[in-house]
Amino acid sequence: MTFIDQLQAATRDNASLLCVGLDPDPAKFPAHLKNDASRIHDFCAAIVDATADLVCAFKPQIAYFAAHRAEDQLERLVAHMRRAAPGVPVILDAKRGDIGATAEQYAIEAFERFGADAVTLSPFMGFDSVEPYLRRHGKGAFLLCRTSNPGGDDLQAQRLSSVAGQPLLYEHVARLAQGPWNLNGQLGLVVGATYPAEIARVRELAPTLPLLIPGVGAQGGDATATVRAGLRLQGDAITGPIVVNSSRAILYASAGDDFAAAARQAALKTRDQLHAARIG
Repeated sequence: MTFIDQLQAATRDNASLLCVGLDPDPAKFPAHLKNDASRIHDFCAAIVDATADLVCAFKPQIAYFAAHRAEDQLERLVAHMRRAAPGVPVILDAKRGDIGATAEQYAIEAFERFGADAVTLSPFMGFDSVEPYLRRHGKGAFLLCRTSNPGGDDLQAQRLSSVAGQPLLYEHVARLAQGPWNLNGQLGLVVGATYPAEIARVRELAPTLPLLIPGVGAQGGDATATVRAGLRLQGDAITGPIVVNSSRAILYASAGDDFAAAARQAALKTRDQLHAARIG
């Protein structure tokens, strides 16, 4: 199955638009794991087990593993996901952006070492920084487009030219991804939940691409506004898929021994909010 096939199947089978982001910070772990970086795998695996039937994707953030010399734990975690949630795709949040042989190495890292189904990329260096990932049959890539941080305005909201009517940079990225860059049919875009109007604009420009939407939960993005801006349906079929990510609000729903059960309840609540917005 291609990445998009996997995403569509998990969205349908789990009745979910929710992606759980795995950003493990040992300083925030419950007391019996707190500040122990050797237990990153154990913490994340418990979250995966608790939420496997509630999500359309998992998104481990590589920096949270690399900062603690825990890349081997990430490899083990992805293997655990394959056993515990075999139908749920894994999006490696790496935001890579380089060219030539270096991009090839990053693609090996994402898809061979860590076994991800998709990866996040920066398109700033142009198409030749994206193309090596598209050579991997069926693998997905999400290009940073309109991110949720305020500093995104510094570049993403700038016009390509002073000539009236020229697109903003993020609009140009959306058009490229929907059109000439989408060589393997598996490209998507990252658009922050804190900008629902921009989500709607990206969806207008890229009507069929999957949108990875972080920012719901701790960052304050509104679940209902996100779904209404980004999801597109034709009857019961999704023609414009969305992957709505929540990380801290689920991972750290409790600081006690019940952290996994609390994570499940937080994920269930968010999944149901997203589903209600879909059918509302």
